[in-house]
Amino acid sequence: MQSAPFLLDLVHRAGMRDVVAVEPATGGVAAVAGIGTRRDAPSVFVKAFIDAPADDVFLAEAEGLAALRQLGGVATPEVILADRELLVLSVLGPKPRSETFWEQFAHTLAHLHTSTTHPRFGWHRDNWLGRRRQVNTWNDNGFTFFAQHRLLRWLGQPRVEAALDREDRAALERLCHRLPDLLPERPACLTHGDLWAQNILATPDGQPALIDPAVSYLWAEVDLAHVWSTSPPPEAQRFFAVYAELTSLDRDWQTRMPILQLRQHLAVLAQFDDDWGAADQIRATLVPFRTRT
Repeated sequence: MQSAPFLLDLVHRAGMRDVVAVEPATGGVAAVAGIGTRRDAPSVFVKAFIDAPADDVFLAEAEGLAALRQLGGVATPEVILADRELLVLSVLGPKPRSETFWEQFAHTLAHLHTSTTHPRFGWHRDNWLGRRRQVNTWNDNGFTFFAQHRLLRWLGQPRVEAALDREDRAALERLCHRLPDLLPERPACLTHGDLWAQNILATPDGQPALIDPAVSYLWAEVDLAHVWSTSPPPEAQRFFAVYAELTSLDRDWQTRMPILQLRQHLAVLAQFDDDWGAADQIRATLVPFRTRT
């Protein structure tokens, strides 16, 4: 099915009859999206699923955008419409290819993480990471929460079972058991939850803005690991130095990134035929936790 006619039909059924055309947009991997041209109003960004039930995914996403904006002071697109079939947002621009932009983003992310600390890990509802439900059941212990709801929850998924053998899965369980030794104890804070480079955009005046959240109260370094591990451009190197200074990161933070990024690699492996190297990354991170014979 072509995405443009599908999206145009959805926005018309939702009552937005002033949308006269939709041009497909690229960049996302879970949903189809496009830019809708309106007759007498600014263009809008339109997103939906073609071959999967949307359930409450767009309502949860709209709530996540509001949380980032209202609690963390992060720029996000305006939510124009959100229902069980469709999400319509104001249009943001591409991020500038400049060190200045990434330095600004370091301040944005540091403020989000340092101003939203929370006594518990989780969120008041489950939401979505791509096409899969993200479990956010409250827990007082971050290591237990991360192990149960961000790592082990993916075991049993058909694609994960096919890609990882029994020893891989056992190694993941050993890693989870050792999390208190591998990661420092940190407070929970509001996290974006899906912070790869495609989800970092810019407002019309060039300020950093975020889209596609899967929010929860979790460790700040979960967001940092996602930026670090998804091929940031050369101009982003200053971002890491500024963020580390603003948040008083210790010198060993880079060594923790592969462990924290396991949750994203497992989510990708569970959802997509092309895992973009996720299975290999998982196995490489699990090598020290294999039994030695």
